[in-house]
Amino acid sequence: MPITYRSLVLSATILLGMVAVAGAQDKGPAAEQSVKPGINEKFLDESLDVDRWVKQFEVESREVYHAREDVLKAAGVKPGMRIADVGAGSGFYTRLFSRAVGPKGWVYAVDISPKFLQHIGGSNAELGLHNITCVLGGERSIQLPPDSVDLIFICDTYHHFEYPQSTLASIHSALREDGVLVVIDFERIPGTSRKWTLDHVRAGKEVFQQEIEQAGFALDEAPKLDSLKENYLLKFRKKSAE
Repeated sequence: MPITYRSLVLSATILLGMVAVAGAQDKGPAAEQSVKPGINEKFLDESLDVDRWVKQFEVESREVYHAREDVLKAAGVKPGMRIADVGAGSGFYTRLFSRAVGPKGWVYAVDISPKFLQHIGGSNAELGLHNITCVLGGERSIQLPPDSVDLIFICDTYHHFEYPQSTLASIHSALREDGVLVVIDFERIPGTSRKWTLDHVRAGKEVFQQEIEQAGFALDEAPKLDSLKENYLLKFRKKSAE
């Protein structure tokens, strides 16, 4: 395969991610069973059509894209923060965070898909965004060092955690003391939610909230955004060690 600008960007961003997470290990019990086997297979496929997903993710008819400015405000992003966008996908929130934290802040785009990271790396370079590191996450860990970020953002991705207990343990470790975890996911209400949501999302808000709280987080806020109808936003804070 010929060496292209994009392939060089991918190599550089993956390498940066490996350097950034040196020493980071998968957290959580190795015996944890998958809660939804195969849910991420399509994103790990080497033939993944990224352009197709960009068109699906970055369109005003998608609620979390249309509401992105409201979400940014609700998340409480400030200049100088270090943020991890977990399940970054096409990277549109990564780019928003990059501009919001400014030159003194940093953003980690974490995803299990090398193809998405290649796209993000290329887009960042073209847009002149230089405060972003792409990190290849694992199925049980976000692969960030302990106490490395102020805020972790998970948008429509928590239900893709195949090993939530282990992944949450790595999230808890990566957050600094009193760090913030923002989770956006789909309202899953039998008889109300779309069939796609009922079939695709394994559980509702109450179950996900309980899982997160059991992992060492306390619910800090559940702001109601008028721009979110099918999704909810929850803000948690990392509990201080007792």
